[in-house]
Amino acid sequence: MLRRNFLQALGCIPLLTGIPGLAIAGIADQPYQNLLILIEFKGGNDGLNTVIPYADDNYYRLRPRIAIARDQVVQLDERTGLHPSLQPILPIWQAGELAIVQGVGYPEPNLSHFRSIEIWDTASASNEYLDKGWLSQTFSQFPPPTRFAAEGVSLGSEDLGPLAGGARAIVLNNADQFTRIAKLADDPALHTGNASLDRILGIESDIRHAASRIDGHYNFRTEFPATPFGNTLHTAAEVIANRSGVAVVRISLNGFDTHVNQPQTHTRLLKQFADGIITLKSALTELDRWNSSLIMTYSEFGRRPQDNDGNGTDHGTAAAHFVMGGKVRGGLYGAAPALDRLENGNLVHSVDFRSLYVTAAEKWWRLPAKKLMGGHFNSLNIIRT
Repeated sequence: MLRRNFLQALGCIPLLTGIPGLAIAGIADQPYQNLLILIEFKGGNDGLNTVIPYADDNYYRLRPRIAIARDQVVQLDERTGLHPSLQPILPIWQAGELAIVQGVGYPEPNLSHFRSIEIWDTASASNEYLDKGWLSQTFSQFPPPTRFAAEGVSLGSEDLGPLAGGARAIVLNNADQFTRIAKLADDPALHTGNASLDRILGIESDIRHAASRIDGHYNFRTEFPATPFGNTLHTAAEVIANRSGVAVVRISLNGFDTHVNQPQTHTRLLKQFADGIITLKSALTELDRWNSSLIMTYSEFGRRPQDNDGNGTDHGTAAAHFVMGGKVRGGLYGAAPALDRLENGNLVHSVDFRSLYVTAAEKWWRLPAKKLMGGHFNSLNIIRT
């Protein structure tokens, strides 16, 4: 099989190999026994209709068309509640295993999809351009074990996002299909003298290495939703079930750019998310991995507080995000939305998104925070030791 056709058959799936021999003294395999699961709300999720300040009259004043009625809100306390489609995750909240971080954003926010997600993926400042994802940056300093099938796996999207730029990572949509296709690759020569060709051959070798250790044959008792997101979560669970291990699984749920007809679209997407999370929790519990998994959501931005004439919302800034798992210290974190103190019609962030990343690295993986993202961001106290 021609290598060009092989790579095309994989759908241009990249597996980027980190530089060997970068192991840091004193950093053992143990940190990456804890799994990080990132769920991207692709398109810019509306935080205000996800985590609802239902006791604030400004919420209903700003959203006469799309506000969630008070009697439909899933109440968390006397001021804050969830969209009714998120009812399935209420037991996780009640168990104290769901942290809701409000007002997540960054200074001088950019409202372009492409630029803002680049900022989130690379953990850069709004005026800074980096070519490595924040996970690739982390892994270059503190490499996961080479025995892992891959450092990270990305599902539901064709890009690597925070794994781009150097991590040993793959884009994967179906574990069985990946394994079958990867076996068609030719055996690479050790060296050709051509740097570019050697790079391609090295990628092929690493794809075969990953494919030999990732399969889709775990028989779950858990039944996954019959939706595209449910299928993606099933594939993610199969990857997690493999004993060879990965450090990160990143999953994308698409469709959150709700400029028009938001109520219907948002209701459907949040229901998919909630039903999927309950299923994922069941699968992780079945694998005895709920206590060693940290699930964290992210999105390129939130939406504007004021709705538009199309029964939707336009690109905004700060939004709430979820962190959950068996070791999470549940509750509300960050500041509630200040709807009476908007800046250019948008919310002002209270938590820098990079604090979430530092929390994952420092509190979850036990990596030294001072060596991450310039040491400028404090972790959040949302993980139990």
